[in-house]
Amino acid sequence: MLIDLTTDRRRVCRIMVRSSRILDPSSRRIVRALDRDPRATVGGLAETLGLARGTVQSRIAQLFDGRTLRPTSTTVPPETLGYSIRAVVTAEVDQDRFEEAMVALQEIPTIIECVATSGQNDLLCQVVARDTDDLYAVGQRILRCPGIRRTATSIVLKELIAYRTIPLLES
Repeated sequence: MLIDLTTDRRRVCRIMVRSSRILDPSSRRIVRALDRDPRATVGGLAETLGLARGTVQSRIAQLFDGRTLRPTSTTVPPETLGYSIRAVVTAEVDQDRFEEAMVALQEIPTIIECVATSGQNDLLCQVVARDTDDLYAVGQRILRCPGIRRTATSIVLKELIAYRTIPLLES
């Protein structure tokens, strides 16, 4: 489940809370089918999967409840937008200024993902940049955010395994 923390009408962050909901075999089959064909109709899915139309419709409603599937959008690789460099930036945050830091980080459009972590660092951010000078500027902008104490940047040389969940659905 995702919980929104709100400050001054801005979404500060979403905290991942473990949900007791686990997908059953029919829901997993529906997700796999939607992953193969996101435009599949309820009728088409029902026919292909051998499930009742009402079952497919109710399962899809459950899947899109905000707790199971990520929000949908058109996925555009950053490279097609001119962002040829991807990097991972870890950051240490002053916990008294955490929300303030999150508000400021959300204003940086080249941060494509940011997660809280345990261990030595508090945040792990995936960022994109047009070139190394741009990456330096992104790093400096992150450092100037209120509450950010220090950062470390590692350039991604090659994506070896893309984000995926199909193997989990099949196991």
